[in-house]
Amino acid sequence: MKTCLVVDDSRVIRKVARRILEELGFEIAEASDGMEAIAWCRTAMPEAILLDWNMPVMDGITFLRELRKEPDGHEPVVVFCTVENDMEHIVAALEAGADEYIMKPFDGDILEAKLTEAGLVT
Repeated sequence: MKTCLVVDDSRVIRKVARRILEELGFEIAEASDGMEAIAWCRTAMPEAILLDWNMPVMDGITFLRELRKEPDGHEPVVVFCTVENDMEHIVAALEAGADEYIMKPFDGDILEAKLTEAGLVT
């Protein structure tokens, strides 16, 4: 079973994402900030990461830059999921190594489409 790490400081967003991702066949792990997420990835690298931008301790863009430096850190498909919708944020995320970018609020159809495009859902 494929694993998706949901990284968001909002417990509600993590719960909604968990429900959607479990229906798509993923095993879910959760982290409430980038520091917790990088520790998780160093233990067990997931196939996918759903990542918020604005979080305490370590924000999403810093986490992504650190992740991509890790051994096997290039492997997870990273989908930024954030309220940041200006072109500057989108470009920064893609340059840092994000594979996809979706806006909050999101639904199951949007998330499924992005993960299908990335080859993780068939």
